Amino acid sequence: MAIQERDGVWMNVGVDVARAMTPPRYQPGVGLRPGEERHSAAPVVPVLYAALYDSIAAHSRLGLNVVVDVGHHVVETLSDCARRLAGLPVIFVGVRCPLEVIIERRNASAPGSYATATEGKPIPLPILRWQEQVHAHGIYDLEVDTSVASPDDCADAILYRLRAGPAPTAFTHLAAL
Repeated sequence: MAIQERDGVWMNVGVDVARAMTPPRYQPGVGLRPGEERHSAAPVVPVLYAALYDSIAAHSRLGLNVVVDVGHHVVETLSDCARRLAGLPVIFVGVRCPLEVIIERRNASAPGSYATATEGKPIPLPILRWQEQVHAHGIYDLEVDTSVASPDDCADAILYRLRAGPAPTAFTHLAAL
């Protein structure tokens, strides 16, 4: 992650870390996608998010910078996570990318890594659902578009916002939902 190359200690506590800790029977854990509400892991996912965010809070309270790469498609879970970070310095960043670029990147990745799309066929429902529902809450402190900004550009934008302000408000608003 580009932000980890910057000054200070930046811990990456996100979906990949959470998945690595999650027992196989509860996979994909916090990576559960919209439309998978009947998945056998679904009942434990809110607890996994709560544990992840309590860990994020612990890291922050110890003075570490934390970057969290995770998506939220259930507003109630996002609200709970926001409450767990109350009083901590949090900037909520929306990462955007057009569907065409997402499909291009997925198709270029190792086979079996992601749902892909072939030309002339519709975009797979999991990809469409994710793009629609992960941004449905509509509240961010900052948005970046990875189709036009490099990882370094995105890291620079985040750090600039943290230093220059304005004060973030997205999680305060989300915690009140």
